[in-house]
Amino acid sequence: MPFGGLFDIDRKREDIQELEAKIAEPGFWDDSDEAQKVLRERTAMEKAVDCWDRLVRLLDDAKVLIELGSEAEDEETLTEVKKLNDELEAGVSQAEFQRMLSGPHDRNSCFVSITSGAGGTESQDWVEMLLRMYLRYCEKRGWRTDITECQAGDEAGIKGVTFTVAGEYSYGYLKAEAGIHRLVRISPFDGNARRHTSFASVFVFPEIDDDIEVRISEPDLRIDTYRSGGAGGQHVNVTDSAVRITHIPTGIVAACQNERSQHMNKATAMRMLRAKLYERELEERAAKTAEIGGEKKEIGWGSQIRSYVLHPYRMVKDLRTGVETGNTDAVLDGDLEEFIVAFLMGVRRNEQEAAQ
Repeated sequence: MPFGGLFDIDRKREDIQELEAKIAEPGFWDDSDEAQKVLRERTAMEKAVDCWDRLVRLLDDAKVLIELGSEAEDEETLTEVKKLNDELEAGVSQAEFQRMLSGPHDRNSCFVSITSGAGGTESQDWVEMLLRMYLRYCEKRGWRTDITECQAGDEAGIKGVTFTVAGEYSYGYLKAEAGIHRLVRISPFDGNARRHTSFASVFVFPEIDDDIEVRISEPDLRIDTYRSGGAGGQHVNVTDSAVRITHIPTGIVAACQNERSQHMNKATAMRMLRAKLYERELEERAAKTAEIGGEKKEIGWGSQIRSYVLHPYRMVKDLRTGVETGNTDAVLDGDLEEFIVAFLMGVRRNEQEAAQ
């Protein structure tokens, strides 16, 4: 299959023309939200086409240099060809990876929830470490984060925390992190300096577009207000307007406590509830449950997706892909790209093999 067909560039060029015509129509800005959605769609397509055009130029340049270098037996020219070839290979790999992010919600912003599991205070401290790791990763990618709910641990750390991630493809990337994360280290809370194993779960679910209908009946909701609390500082703003919404038929709960007004907290909690109910509906229809929010397992032994070992040796290993590194400090500081890319590319390869 030629690369043009692989990346469907011709179709994207046609779609861009259709969007341009739509943008030029009178009254396009009458619906600001819809207009912004169209502009974002056009920008995404233009990026894909620009990437393709750049790869084609690199390929053409490499072909010309190969011919010149072969005729003149010019080592300097052939060295330049190798440089172009390496750049072309990297570009094709990146373009192929972007194709992995083609799910119905991959471009969306998302919600991330981290919950402590087996291990008590140790696991609650592990949740706080994971929170920092993901906030640093999002910062490096230029995504905006906002902690919506945080429940402080009994002695230290955090029992559970939920935060939003606003940024293009944030769900597409972070869905790779959904699962159980295991930490092995010498406990800072153990006076005998014994080694402890801690677990925490990470759930990731996409923010749902407004044009997707999720039916929520007002009588099915229980809305509680309470005084927010928690770890304080960077984790939560203490207010008297925190909101917790419970969907009575399913027992699904969404809460927000970081905004300054009860109205804003309720609006955010409703967005989260819509996303969770939509996820549940897809699961009930036997949709791709592993893609929407991750596979939910018991938070303990035998179900982890990744291990972070700080003693007796130092290693982070993803048990799904086999990717590992000894630079644990970098990973805990948000260097997750290698793990995420390997998982997403691996999922795609498995899908292709199954199709064959």
